[in-house]
Amino acid sequence: MIHSMTAYGRAEDSNNNNSISCEIRSVNHRYLELSIRLPEELRPIEQKIREQISDKLKRGKIDCNIRIEQHNIHNEMLSINDDLLKKVIGLAEKTNIDLTASSPLNALDLLRWPGVLEKNILDPETINKPLLKLIDQTLDTVIDTRIREGLKIKKMLTERCVKIKKIVDDIRGKMPIILKDLREKLTKRAQELSSELDNDRLEQELLFMSQKMDIAEEIDRLNAHVDEVIRVVDQKEPIGRRLDFLMQEMNRESNTLGSKSYHLDTSNASVELKVLIEQMREQIQNIE
Repeated sequence: MIHSMTAYGRAEDSNNNNSISCEIRSVNHRYLELSIRLPEELRPIEQKIREQISDKLKRGKIDCNIRIEQHNIHNEMLSINDDLLKKVIGLAEKTNIDLTASSPLNALDLLRWPGVLEKNILDPETINKPLLKLIDQTLDTVIDTRIREGLKIKKMLTERCVKIKKIVDDIRGKMPIILKDLREKLTKRAQELSSELDNDRLEQELLFMSQKMDIAEEIDRLNAHVDEVIRVVDQKEPIGRRLDFLMQEMNRESNTLGSKSYHLDTSNASVELKVLIEQMREQIQNIE
């Protein structure tokens, strides 16, 4: 099943103590690149969050933003870290001695020093379970979106494959007539250039040119690649890299077909194939 790499999901949870929100944004990327923003108090469980996300999303640039708002924060009791405060004051007084001009210590500046003023902090052990559950809900939303987008991409790829098959089949059906016309034109041109023809030599040259301009192999390989695309899009595992490789191979065959072209029909077919393959390639860049 095709999964798009573009998606967005958001979930919220609230209780008497906290309100938690989780946002996950996903865009296309060659590999899995995971960025997580969360309160510093929750850094101990960051690895668990990474594992939880990477278990479900295998490819893409993923931004996960976790916000936690504590309730009744204005009524909480504040306390001072006396040991840290004494150390800060001691260092400040020692520094003032070495200064030619010094200013008295300001109580508000001391309270602003990181760690001096203590307040209630988040407990990772308490919030661990509801947070991971919320992330799971968000991931479910992201995956649902990826699946819906993937179905649209699959429809587009299937339609392009049908068009490529038709072009290839049309060219295959015209090849006997095209080769016959080529032989007649070359024979006529040779007769115009020389009144005494070496028929054996002419036959050899005609055979050589026919082989050089034969596009049967390119047509067969294009057909095989299209069949493989149709088979791959129904697989359950991530298929983006496989499809990207197939587009490279299909583009190579269409280029070779164009370079061997000596007839308007094959030239037009080569151009149409390149357009269709490029349309597919652009969409495949967004497949997981």
